[in-house]
Amino acid sequence: MEEVLPGVVHWTAVHPVINIAVSSYWLDDGGIALDPLLPPQEGIDWFGGRATKPAAVVLTNRLHYRHSAQLVEAFGVDVFVPRRGLHQFSDRPPVTAYDPGDTLPGGLVVHEVGAICADEMALHHASGRFLAMADGVVRVGPDQPLGFVPDSLMDDPAGTKRALLAVYKRFLAELDFDHLLLAHGGAIVDDGRTQLAEFVNSGGRTAFEF
Repeated sequence: MEEVLPGVVHWTAVHPVINIAVSSYWLDDGGIALDPLLPPQEGIDWFGGRATKPAAVVLTNRLHYRHSAQLVEAFGVDVFVPRRGLHQFSDRPPVTAYDPGDTLPGGLVVHEVGAICADEMALHHASGRFLAMADGVVRVGPDQPLGFVPDSLMDDPAGTKRALLAVYKRFLAELDFDHLLLAHGGAIVDDGRTQLAEFVNSGGRTAFEF
C-alpha cells in the first residue's frame, strides 16, 4: 500500500472473478474506500486503524462493488453507486444511488462518462486535484501509456472510442486536475492531465489484448 498523494492511499489486489490485479483507493478526506478490494496482506483491519474511520464506499461504476459488502458489515458504511447501475444490486445489501452532478462524501463531484457502459462515471476532487476513472481508460503498468480496453469488451468499439475521446476532451477543457486514479492501472501522479491529453490528441489506442 502506498500513499500516492496526501491522504490518498493506493493498493492492488487480484480480482477473484477476472483474475487480474485491479486498483483500489482510500481517501482520508471523508473516510472513503473507492472501488475497494481488501488489501491482500493488511485485510479489513487496516481500515479500522485509520485516524479517519470508514464512512462510505464509492464505486465509479456498478461492476466495482468488489469487497464493499465486507466494509458494510464491519463498519456500517453507505455504498454509493451510479443510479444507472442499480439493477446490479437487487440481491445485495441496500446501496445509495448517485447521479451526474452530485457531490458525494469527501467532496467527490460526479461527472458522466457513459459510452463504455451507461453507468460509467468519473469523480473529480477539486482540492486534491485528481480525477478517479473507471473502465473507459486503463493502463497495464506504471511505464505504459493510457489505452482503451480490448474491442471485445465493447458493443460498438468504433462508436465507444469516439464517445470516450469526446468526453475526455471535455474533461480536459472544463476540469482542473493533475492526477488520475485509475481503477485499472494505478495512480498517475503529477502528469495525469498530460497523459490524458496525449491519449486524446493521439486518437486513442488499445492498452492490451487478451
